[in-house]
Amino acid sequence: MSSDKPKADNSCCAAPPMTFGTLVLSLAQSSMDQIQRARGAAGDEATEHLQLARQSIDVLEMLECKTKGNLEDDEAKLLNAMLYEVRVGYLAATGGE
Repeated sequence: MSSDKPKADNSCCAAPPMTFGTLVLSLAQSSMDQIQRARGAAGDEATEHLQLARQSIDVLEMLECKTKGNLEDDEAKLLNAMLYEVRVGYLAATGGE
Protein backbone atom coordinates (compact mmCIF):
# COMPACT_ATOMS: atom_id res chain seq x y z
CA MET A 1 0.00 0.00 0.00
CA SER A 2 1.62 3.23 -1.09
CA SER A 3 1.25 6.47 0.74
CA ASP A 4 -0.53 9.23 -1.15
CA LYS A 5 0.47 11.95 1.28
CA PRO A 6 1.43 15.18 -0.43
CA LYS A 7 5.10 16.00 -0.18
CA ALA A 8 6.02 19.07 1.81
CA ASP A 9 7.44 21.92 -0.21
CA ASN A 10 10.73 22.74 1.54
CA SER A 11 12.18 24.72 -1.35
CA CYS A 12 12.45 27.86 0.77
CA CYS A 13 14.55 26.00 3.34
CA ALA A 14 16.56 23.75 1.06
CA ALA A 15 20.32 23.97 1.34
CA PRO A 16 22.19 25.04 -1.77
CA PRO A 17 23.79 22.24 -3.75
CA MET A 18 27.22 21.24 -2.49
CA THR A 19 29.92 22.41 -4.85
CA PHE A 20 33.59 23.13 -4.42
CA GLY A 21 32.69 26.79 -3.93
CA THR A 22 30.17 26.09 -1.17
CA LEU A 23 32.72 23.89 0.58
CA VAL A 24 35.31 26.67 0.46
CA LEU A 25 32.80 29.27 1.66
CA SER A 26 31.66 27.00 4.49
CA LEU A 27 35.20 26.42 5.74
CA ALA A 28 36.06 30.11 5.46
CA GLN A 29 32.90 31.11 7.33
CA SER A 30 33.64 28.57 10.04
CA SER A 31 37.13 29.99 10.46
CA MET A 32 35.89 33.59 10.60
CA ASP A 33 33.20 32.63 13.14
CA GLN A 34 35.85 31.08 15.39
CA ILE A 35 38.08 34.13 15.03
CA GLN A 36 35.18 36.38 16.02
CA ARG A 37 34.40 34.18 19.03
CA ALA A 38 38.05 34.31 20.09
CA ARG A 39 37.93 38.10 20.07
CA GLY A 40 35.03 37.99 22.52
CA ALA A 41 36.63 35.40 24.77
CA ALA A 42 39.59 35.29 27.11
CA GLY A 43 42.25 32.82 28.16
CA ASP A 44 41.80 29.16 27.28
CA GLU A 45 38.47 29.78 25.58
CA ALA A 46 40.05 32.25 23.15
CA THR A 47 42.92 29.83 22.50
CA GLU A 48 40.46 27.03 21.75
CA HIS A 49 38.54 29.17 19.25
CA LEU A 50 41.78 30.18 17.53
CA GLN A 51 42.86 26.54 17.31
CA LEU A 52 39.56 25.68 15.62
CA ALA A 53 39.99 28.60 13.23
CA ARG A 54 43.52 27.42 12.43
CA GLN A 55 42.19 23.93 11.64
CA SER A 56 39.74 25.33 9.09
CA ILE A 57 42.53 27.41 7.55
CA ASP A 58 44.71 24.30 7.41
CA VAL A 59 41.96 22.42 5.54
CA LEU A 60 41.65 25.28 3.04
CA GLU A 61 45.43 25.24 2.56
CA MET A 62 45.36 21.49 2.05
CA LEU A 63 42.63 21.89 -0.57
CA GLU A 64 44.75 24.52 -2.29
CA CYS A 65 47.71 22.13 -2.51
CA LYS A 66 45.72 19.06 -3.49
CA THR A 67 43.67 20.80 -6.19
CA LYS A 68 46.43 22.91 -7.73
CA GLY A 69 46.02 22.88 -11.50
CA ASN A 70 42.66 21.08 -11.32
CA LEU A 71 40.30 23.96 -10.53
CA GLU A 72 38.29 26.16 -12.81
CA ASP A 73 39.43 29.80 -12.78
CA ASP A 74 36.52 30.98 -10.64
CA GLU A 75 37.09 28.19 -8.12
CA ALA A 76 40.79 29.01 -7.82
CA LYS A 77 40.03 32.72 -7.41
CA LEU A 78 37.46 32.00 -4.71
CA LEU A 79 39.83 29.72 -2.82
CA ASN A 80 42.66 32.27 -3.01
CA ALA A 81 40.39 35.11 -1.89
CA MET A 82 38.98 33.15 1.04
CA LEU A 83 42.44 32.04 2.14
CA TYR A 84 43.60 35.65 2.08
CA GLU A 85 40.61 36.81 4.16
CA VAL A 86 40.89 34.11 6.83
CA ARG A 87 44.66 34.49 7.09
CA VAL A 88 44.36 38.26 7.59
CA GLY A 89 41.62 37.74 10.17
CA TYR A 90 43.67 35.15 11.99
CA LEU A 91 46.77 37.34 12.05
CA ALA A 92 44.74 40.28 13.35
CA ALA A 93 43.27 38.12 16.13
CA THR A 94 46.62 36.64 17.15
CA GLY A 95 48.70 39.77 16.81
CA GLY A 96 50.70 38.25 13.95
CA GLU A 97 51.72 35.04 15.72
